[in-house]
Amino acid sequence: MYKQIFKIIKKFDNIVIARHIGVDPDAMASQVGLRDAIKLTFPNKNVYAVGTGGSKFKFLGNLDNFDGDYEKTLLIVTDTPDKRRVDCSDIDKFKYKIKIDHHPYVETFCDLELIDDKASSACELIMRLIYSTKLVADNKVMEKLFQGLVSDTNRFLFNNSTSETFAMVSRVLKDYDIKIADLYSDLMMRPLTEIRLQGYMSEHLTVTENGVAYIIITDDILKEFGADVASPGNMINSFNYIEGVYVWLAVTEDVKNGLFKMNIRSRGPAINTVAEKYNGGGHKMASGAKVTTMEEVNNLLKDIDKVASEYLKENGDLNED
Repeated sequence: MYKQIFKIIKKFDNIVIARHIGVDPDAMASQVGLRDAIKLTFPNKNVYAVGTGGSKFKFLGNLDNFDGDYEKTLLIVTDTPDKRRVDCSDIDKFKYKIKIDHHPYVETFCDLELIDDKASSACELIMRLIYSTKLVADNKVMEKLFQGLVSDTNRFLFNNSTSETFAMVSRVLKDYDIKIADLYSDLMMRPLTEIRLQGYMSEHLTVTENGVAYIIITDDILKEFGADVASPGNMINSFNYIEGVYVWLAVTEDVKNGLFKMNIRSRGPAINTVAEKYNGGGHKMASGAKVTTMEEVNNLLKDIDKVASEYLKENGDLNED
């Protein structure tokens, strides 16, 4: 299928690359890395990486605006399993659509879909696309893709880091001059405001008897620490290893958009089906959701706690000695 994707890319002079709403490093790096690889391979093509960016991820590159002719343009969607989460308007107007994704299948909305939910990241799939075809890459392209892969595996700590993942990274490190320490610095560097907010989050976590830990960060708390609305979600992986906690989530009030955003992680219970009920989705162990009322927040917390309770019953009470 990689070669088929490459053949379609060759046919179009205008290409738009999109990904899911709520940008993260894997999503943005996969689209920007693919854009730059196509430009290196076909300098005369018009290639655009579109969507709402985030100041925290400026090190991955700039995004583009597209106002061209949809009927003559190829759309490639990375890191997105369902149509409603694509950060691009009027996607049905494009001449041809390709999906490249590593999430569990949700729905078909593109003409050609490459889905591998065993892959660590969308960036790993773009690496495979480059190595399987005549797409050209340079150090900058592979640096972006490496950062996206590292982010979605949480520095290779998650079980989505397979032997194929390590083999691909090994190949990239052999073929390209990548300075790992510098790339990790871009990913891990955080402002002092976030560090102080993390301390607040640690101190005020609520933990249920079923091992669900959560924190609700209101707009007043964000203002108190001088943090932005993305900060609590950015720190969710800082709470991965708390004894007796199997699901943890940050709920953040986004006053500007009238939402409560939830970043959810798990060490056992499948959480993506719950997230899908609340305008979200993702992986079984890493998902997100967004709602408009505190009542919906509380309902999600109840549903998550129920899933955790069922998990403990199925696996024995893991909280017992």
